[in-house]
Amino acid sequence: MKKSRADEFLEFASARTGHLFRSACLLTSGDTHLAEDLTQETLGRMYALWGRMSRVDNPAGYAQTVLVRTFLSHKRRRSATERPLGELPDRAPERGDDPALRIALLDALAALAPKDRAVVVLRYWEDRSVEETADALHVSSAAVRTRSTRALSKLRERLGGSIVEFAAR
Repeated sequence: MKKSRADEFLEFASARTGHLFRSACLLTSGDTHLAEDLTQETLGRMYALWGRMSRVDNPAGYAQTVLVRTFLSHKRRRSATERPLGELPDRAPERGDDPALRIALLDALAALAPKDRAVVVLRYWEDRSVEETADALHVSSAAVRTRSTRALSKLRERLGGSIVEFAAR
């Protein structure tokens, strides 16, 4: 029995939503509300294209690319600079989760430029190659390598010796 387009998409969305949300959280430096919006926008765009997805070799990778492009598009908007004044966690941290490390890393990611942050997330969180990252961001491989080097340097500078302190726990 052949699955309908909606059933196929529902199966895909159920399997990928958590991963997309985690990536969106990293891209947004922990802003879970914006991450939810970006995830929903990504899934909406994927659904609109779902009938033509047979031409795409890797729908999961394509969804990640759509997510990053949606994030970068959002950052270009004037309203993207609005920030709430208070920072309250939405959920209690999971067991084994080090809140100090999480906050330090999210703050360090937030200090990066949006494209640098996108490169770090794609290269080191999504474990994509330089070429895949370049393709997703519509830049050259050299630009990805340059942004990676610069972003990692800024992260090291921002985190300083504290990252070793967090890792030793």
